[in-house]
Amino acid sequence: MKKKISIIAILTTLVTLTMHLINRITYYIATIDNLLNNAEGNFYEWRFGKIYYKKQGTGSPLLLIHDLNSHSSGYEWKRCVGKLAENHTVYTIDLLGCGRSDKPNITYTNYLYVQMLNDFVKHVINEKTDVIATGSSSSIAVMACNTSEEMINRIIMVNPTSLSDLAKSPTKRTVFLKWLIQIPILGTLLYNILQSEKYIEEIFQTDYYYNIEEINNMSVKAYYESAHLDSSHSKYLFASIKGRYTNANILHCIKNITNSMYIITGEGNPEQIETAEQYQKYVPAIETISIPETKFLPQLEKPEAFMEQINIFLI
Repeated sequence: MKKKISIIAILTTLVTLTMHLINRITYYIATIDNLLNNAEGNFYEWRFGKIYYKKQGTGSPLLLIHDLNSHSSGYEWKRCVGKLAENHTVYTIDLLGCGRSDKPNITYTNYLYVQMLNDFVKHVINEKTDVIATGSSSSIAVMACNTSEEMINRIIMVNPTSLSDLAKSPTKRTVFLKWLIQIPILGTLLYNILQSEKYIEEIFQTDYYYNIEEINNMSVKAYYESAHLDSSHSKYLFASIKGRYTNANILHCIKNITNSMYIITGEGNPEQIETAEQYQKYVPAIETISIPETKFLPQLEKPEAFMEQINIFLI
């Protein structure tokens, strides 16, 4: 019996060491190119961790918020930030848990990001700002505006998450998945598998871009690197997203806001157009536009067409 226990203990140790080694190798491979160098950026010392941001240009303030995803970062705005900075003071941030910002082991919620956004605008930008937000981060901008209308001006949402998806609450299954991903070593291995370079390349091909020939390998690598910086600690955000803790029903906020709101969708994804119509159903004043031959990231795929619409909205 003792011999069996010893064998089991040895095998368990070997498996654990193997998983740890795989995790370390994944981190090394993902970050070796150092594409998200933060030499030119700054850090906002927030109470839950340091928030990376970059300030460029002159003019009225404009805050760019990437999609709330563990592999996303301010890199999302790389191809249009230069043009935006010609007429605006542009602030590009990495949300807490993403990219070059800190990634604490906490439960990430929509309300956490609302607090972060309001504090960042108040302490760093220090004046009323326009906001462009992608995907589920659009809900953060909307809720921040609802709580601090004096700090948020116009809101431009790029392919926002549907109101019905945002209203989904955690279940026993999603709570278990969150717990599983947060387990040391094993959870990290699971996260590394789910956020592999192959997976990120596939999501670019199926969801992010309309024309796969336009996909830049450097962008895929930057997203892959973002997912694994700081020893893959973005897994804590990933776990909260999978657990549905970052969801929030924003319908009441949408109805209460009097600020100008706009939605840009990718014409290549009919579901996003339906979502925009869903928003308009509750707030007819929302203006929408679809950019041809794009999907989820028109700002990366067709920055010129994207900028044309942004200039119209921010005129």
